[in-house]
Amino acid sequence: MTEEIIIAGFGGQGVLSMGKILAYSGVMQNMEVSWMPSYGPEMRGGTANVTVILSDDRISSPILNAYDTAIILNQQSMDKFENTVKPGGILIYDPNGIVHPPERRDINIYTINAAETAGKLGLAKVFNMIVLGGFLKIKPILSMEYIHKGLEKSLPARHHKLIPDNEKAIETGKGLVVPEFVLN
Repeated sequence: MTEEIIIAGFGGQGVLSMGKILAYSGVMQNMEVSWMPSYGPEMRGGTANVTVILSDDRISSPILNAYDTAIILNQQSMDKFENTVKPGGILIYDPNGIVHPPERRDINIYTINAAETAGKLGLAKVFNMIVLGGFLKIKPILSMEYIHKGLEKSLPARHHKLIPDNEKAIETGKGLVVPEFVLN
């Protein structure tokens, strides 16, 4: 099993953190892992993306041109990465701020209203974990035991008290992801 993932959005949406948690969780689950971030000079508001590869086999290169899964959190990322999803792959997106939704019909497309839900819950900081939960519902390649360990590893010790909120957000996200277009 190899899963090649791109997560893309604005800086400040937790894009890199989501990728880091996936990567640490994969390491804890004894997988081969690659985590390669890319971001502009802006701390918040600029675009950011991260490529994560999780595999049972050795990873030959962290540089990819096509992905099994794209998790898209803004329109600029949709414009840039929609066409990089492999035919038959998965595109998950939060419709908040998306003006032109994906149009491809050779991939599986899912929506997750994570921004809206995080706002309603008053938990804007766990927006990315809601999205992660949606991904894990569709592709349960990592167990929650290892996601918990990934959270412990990636969050500073002073924020470990927030781990239960993050795990609750992941579970919430699993219930929010909705198929928009699924191949037969």
